[in-house]
Amino acid sequence: MKKIKTIAFLFMVFALVVACNSKNKEEHSEHQAEEDIYYTCSMDPQVKEEKPGKCPICHMDLTPMKKDNSASNEIMLSDQQIKLGNIRVQMISETQTSLIENYTGVLVMNQQGMKTISARVMGRIEKLYFKTEGDYIQKNQAVYQLYSEDIAIAKQDYFAAYQQLSMPGDFGKNAKSMLNAAKQKLLFFGLSNGQIESIKISSQISPYTTFYSTYSGYISEITATEGSYVMEGAAIIKLANLSSLWLETQVNVNYAKSLKTGQTAKLSFVDYPNNEINAKVTFINPEIDPDSRLLLIRMEVPNPNLLLKPGMQAVARLTQSNLKGMFIPIDAVIREQNATYIWVEKSHGIFENVMVETGAESNGMIEIKSALDPNKKVVISGAYAINSEYKFRKGSDPMAGMDM
Repeated sequence: MKKIKTIAFLFMVFALVVACNSKNKEEHSEHQAEEDIYYTCSMDPQVKEEKPGKCPICHMDLTPMKKDNSASNEIMLSDQQIKLGNIRVQMISETQTSLIENYTGVLVMNQQGMKTISARVMGRIEKLYFKTEGDYIQKNQAVYQLYSEDIAIAKQDYFAAYQQLSMPGDFGKNAKSMLNAAKQKLLFFGLSNGQIESIKISSQISPYTTFYSTYSGYISEITATEGSYVMEGAAIIKLANLSSLWLETQVNVNYAKSLKTGQTAKLSFVDYPNNEINAKVTFINPEIDPDSRLLLIRMEVPNPNLLLKPGMQAVARLTQSNLKGMFIPIDAVIREQNATYIWVEKSHGIFENVMVETGAESNGMIEIKSALDPNKKVVISGAYAINSEYKFRKGSDPMAGMDM
């Protein structure tokens, strides 16, 4: 009888231990399930709470979500999500391609062909022979008439020295030196040899002097007016040589990395759609526009028939042939404020982001200059869908906190 009581007692203890273990396992399972769940808002995925409730931003009911325990730069997607997100991957290898880019620019005057007619001495503009911008001035045409006391005095000195040349002795010798000195001063003031020689036969020395153009060109600017005083060196008229123009345009900075001065571009014009002109890149601005990330380039455009006019719009087609590199669709690259990255397939259904350096862009493709794992496939379609899902699940950008 005593033995039966002992067996019954041991059975009760065993049953109690089993019950406690089962209860602990249930409580642990419930606790584990709670730890694998968090609550977020579909409108504000950065909100993550441990308990259900309202979104503190939009006040919508929080949605329970299973925690993603994958690595910080990875995300796991189901086959259904991959299909719905139109996510496609592809092995990427180095290829040879030609990049063609079209850029719109405006023709401007070639500053290297600009000439300025300036006053060689202080005086008053008595008359301007050309008063309209765009007029053509031929070389040796009269441009303006100047009243100048300095020139009048130099003329008088030259005339007096010429009159004394015939005097005997030292008077004649001194007159010759004075004549040469006066002539040099008149040449310095801008008078031609013909104008100086005419002084010898003048019956009266005039304080007015007409100046002639030493260049041919179209008037681009008139800076003086009749009756105004000008100082020595002051610009009066600026001339442009339109036989050569500049085309200025802005180029994507990534594309410009491989541009070189001397490179040829094909130009087409709205006003002359059937004509194409070859132009050469003569200048690449070393400074990048920080807002547009564009770079100013300048091309020299021949204009022998003067058909092209400053202000015309043109399209420059720049071609870079036989470029080797890895190219993927532009939409496959995610550009954030702190980083540029792509998504690659680590294994089936698992994707990780990889920071990359990009190069030239053309025809919807972009060059990847960073080395990539040749055994992994790059996401070429649906990269933004993966990115959105990542932000929704983890509440942050994939590259948050990364140092560039």
